Amino acid sequence: MQSQTDTTDYAELKDEIRQWGVDLGFQQIGVSDIDLSRAEGRLAEWLSMNFHGTMSYMHRHGSKRSQPAELVPGTVRVISARMDYLPESQDAAKQLLDHDSRAYISRYALGRDYHKVLRGRLRSLARHISERVGDFGYRVFVDSAPVLEKAVAEKAGIGWVGKHTNLINKDAGSWFFLGELFTDLPLPIDKEATAHCGTCAACIDVCPTNAIVAPYVLDARRCISYLTIELKDAIPVEFRQAMGNRIYGCDDCQLYCPWNKFAEPTAEGDFAPRHSLDTAAITELFAWSEAKWLERTEGSAIRRIGYERWLRNLAVALGNAKTTPTVVDALNKRRDTESELVAEHVIWALAQHAAAEPA
Repeated sequence: MQSQTDTTDYAELKDEIRQWGVDLGFQQIGVSDIDLSRAEGRLAEWLSMNFHGTMSYMHRHGSKRSQPAELVPGTVRVISARMDYLPESQDAAKQLLDHDSRAYISRYALGRDYHKVLRGRLRSLARHISERVGDFGYRVFVDSAPVLEKAVAEKAGIGWVGKHTNLINKDAGSWFFLGELFTDLPLPIDKEATAHCGTCAACIDVCPTNAIVAPYVLDARRCISYLTIELKDAIPVEFRQAMGNRIYGCDDCQLYCPWNKFAEPTAEGDFAPRHSLDTAAITELFAWSEAKWLERTEGSAIRRIGYERWLRNLAVALGNAKTTPTVVDALNKRRDTESELVAEHVIWALAQHAAAEPA
């Protein structure tokens, strides 16, 4: 904690922090206070409707999620950082949606795990600050603790929470990651961002599973990102066809958001697609052994779902693919898998193709 005799010019320090952030690859740095009372109320209402599904961690930590000083005692400010990640043109991604033979992976997961990238940069930012002011209280977060990162970033002027519940920046769209430094430095705060969605409902209209049940309200239990990443059990049959070829996450609401006309592909090499995951055939990915999967997903966010759920998701995508001997053969090769979870989805997928064949 900074002493009461501290003579630091915090406005000047904030300007320096912004420049250090740019030097470290961030596109924007903002500072907020720690009053998240409005977001706390919205979270409580969302949880009361059970829209979080099996994500019990959303309520496990009580008020720590909306009370930064409870999570990290001494916190008076949060430094929010934005890093753009779009690895390619949005037109290329749109052309891949519901492709009859290629897999769609959410664009954020094509390259290196963003947790590692942002965490390292934020720690470097903290070192710059300590070299300038001496020891200070801080903690780095990148989607790794009970933090209302979008609410914090909104207060820090990074962007506003859109109707799809993602953060939108009026100059850069929504293809970006967020990271935070909780700190005891009394930095000047930024002006909170204002909403600019207006009457637009593009994200609501294009959601394949109608997961955006009202403007600014997402029922995660219907969301393809939840179904393919968070859900550990069988994917409900009612959503399988709507998933199309989406095997890890979903970007539809971002791809059709008008504000993303301002988004530009990133120059950050860490977010470039690895192992041709941006164009891979579903059958090719389904044929990977666990050893190959572990090799190809090393350092990737995809690792979090494990090999079994990877196959589960691919089986659904194969069920939605164009009926060909190659697709049916790929499914039959895993029909007798020891995983009951995978087998269930393989059998469903084969039934889809049996129904599609001429009588």
